[in-house]
Amino acid sequence: MPKGRPNTMNNYGVLLHELGLDEPLVTPLRERFLQPLMALLYPDCGGGWLDSHRAFVVKYAPGQDRELGCHYDNAELTINVALGKAFTGGALYFGGLFQAPSILARPLEVAHVVGQGILHRGGQLHGARPLGTGERWNLVVWLRASAVRNRLCPMCCRTPNLVDDEGFGDGFTREEPTTVDVCALT
Repeated sequence: MPKGRPNTMNNYGVLLHELGLDEPLVTPLRERFLQPLMALLYPDCGGGWLDSHRAFVVKYAPGQDRELGCHYDNAELTINVALGKAFTGGALYFGGLFQAPSILARPLEVAHVVGQGILHRGGQLHGARPLGTGERWNLVVWLRASAVRNRLCPMCCRTPNLVDDEGFGDGFTREEPTTVDVCALT
């Protein structure tokens, strides 16, 4: 079975590209449905130029990951869909953008409902409250636009210093269409 961690904060889950689901499932979802929608909803942060992604499923359960601290994503935009199972607690909370942090004294809380998804900017501070009971599985897709991130790395807020990588890398591109890159500064 695949063994890559979905991200640096979750310990339980799977990267969809390791299961061979990028090309048959996630890429068509991004190109045919998410990009046109994001172009309308988020034209100012790359919504119309989404050209790569990182998709994964994460699991929250007692004795495993139960919550997720405040953070921002390595993405221009994020979709987070509650896949199931039965659970209590685990509400998502949202604050301001990490580039202009504000105190999260009164964050917006949103109940995560099975079968529903939440769209947000990747740079928006957010997290997940502790799970009460049961298990929650989430599909998370980090949507990336190289036209945006090639100018400014969303993680270090500097001009990226690119190094070769495989697959979609971190969503950076060079002029050569077969090269993908990650920022060596983060």
